[in-house]
Amino acid sequence: MSEVLLRTVRRVGTSGAPADVRLVDGRIAAIAPAGTLDASRPDTQLVEAAGAWLGPGLVDHHVHFDQWALVRRRIDVSGCDSAEATAALLADAARTGVADSVLVGHGYRDGMWPRPARRALLDQAAPGLPVVVIAADLHAVWCNALALTHFAALVGRPLAAGEDGVMREQDAFDVTGALSRVQDDVLDGYVADAVEAAAARGVTRVRDLEMVFGIDRWTRRVRAGTDGLRVDSGVYPVELEAAIARGLRTGDVVEGTRGLVRMGPFKVITDGSLGTRTAAMADGSGVLAYAFEDLVAMVRRAVDAGLVPAVHAIGDRANTLALDVFEAVGARGTIEHAQLLGPDDVERFARLGVAASVQPEHAMDDRDIADRYWAGVTDRAFAFASLDRSGATLLLGSDAPVAPLDPWVSMAAAVGRDRDGREPWHPAERLAAVTAWRGSTEGGRVGLGVGDVADLVLLAEDPLAASSTGLRGMSVLATAIDGRFTYRDV
Repeated sequence: MSEVLLRTVRRVGTSGAPADVRLVDGRIAAIAPAGTLDASRPDTQLVEAAGAWLGPGLVDHHVHFDQWALVRRRIDVSGCDSAEATAALLADAARTGVADSVLVGHGYRDGMWPRPARRALLDQAAPGLPVVVIAADLHAVWCNALALTHFAALVGRPLAAGEDGVMREQDAFDVTGALSRVQDDVLDGYVADAVEAAAARGVTRVRDLEMVFGIDRWTRRVRAGTDGLRVDSGVYPVELEAAIARGLRTGDVVEGTRGLVRMGPFKVITDGSLGTRTAAMADGSGVLAYAFEDLVAMVRRAVDAGLVPAVHAIGDRANTLALDVFEAVGARGTIEHAQLLGPDDVERFARLGVAASVQPEHAMDDRDIADRYWAGVTDRAFAFASLDRSGATLLLGSDAPVAPLDPWVSMAAAVGRDRDGREPWHPAERLAAVTAWRGSTEGGRVGLGVGDVADLVLLAEDPLAASSTGLRGMSVLATAIDGRFTYRDV
């Protein structure tokens, strides 16, 4: 029997009266006034919490974990405000010899650049070296001539890049997929480091929507000792039949992973993105990946096999389409992103039982791009409070690496709609702190009670009383899964 006694904690969602909390075999066994639970039992691990705040562990409901682990080792170009500045930063990196075969940058946002991306800039930045720059939203890549040739060979077909060297949507996904072909032991090492970083921010579960089916990779990692997160691993259309053939259903626990790895949802992408200007819009602009009939057939196939749908939709036309698909199939699930909603669609989420899986930091990253490309309709963009008022379930996440895998960043953006000292953007759509907290915990829990699974986070402050600035800088003192510490600084 394993036992931990947390001495003198304050519980999130209560009056804050100090208490002792005993954890036994992965569950909360007792809660009593501070100083009253016996700490003298043999093998009891005593943690003096000194009034820190205890709450349920945090969940990131939308990550691309392998991409996040890889991006942490790539050249960050997110601070560049032009194509020229991006090329100059990469040229500096090339001169330092950081790349052996391919120079990779990540995080460009060209929606506000004064001049567009040009292939020639990257040709000049690193002569003799393939150069790839991945857009922050993952829906575009910018390549030099050598990279276009290199990745066409790896993908096995010509790539549809114009004179600017930019590829969008499926071609971009194929290039990032080729870049992700890293030896298992190397990638697993990167992932292990990223798992530790997530645990240090209070994360106990992620919903991994990596574009290559990852359930076997996560099983391998857990068995090798990377056990700091619970993972729900999703599947995309290209591997749907393989998952069905294996009898995998959403929520199934993978044998031999100590309950840490589960089958996740069926993920399907309907449109592009705001940053790449490929979101499917009611005015007819943007890109739709599938016809309505094809989406209905695909989602019905997944639902009939026990897989819960997670449908990517950014533009208002795509969100209407996604809701129509859920209604036609009669299924529940999630719409991932739900960034721009038609006037009649907000109430449909609750009515259809479709949760909005949103990434609030995207509103901060993209507010200027939205004001430019969605001018006149941004009152319907990132409509978190409207969705909440309608009765819809909100699930918060990062979409890492599009935004950092840090739930405090997501909660801060949802609560404040502000960053970098700027005024809040459409403040009417701010969420109450408790709503953001519910969207970031398992099953929407606020606090903890006796009998609960001991997936926990210990904090320096009460998250329900913190400002958006306080949330961004929240100090995490400890994180635990099943009462086992995955991070501890107390």
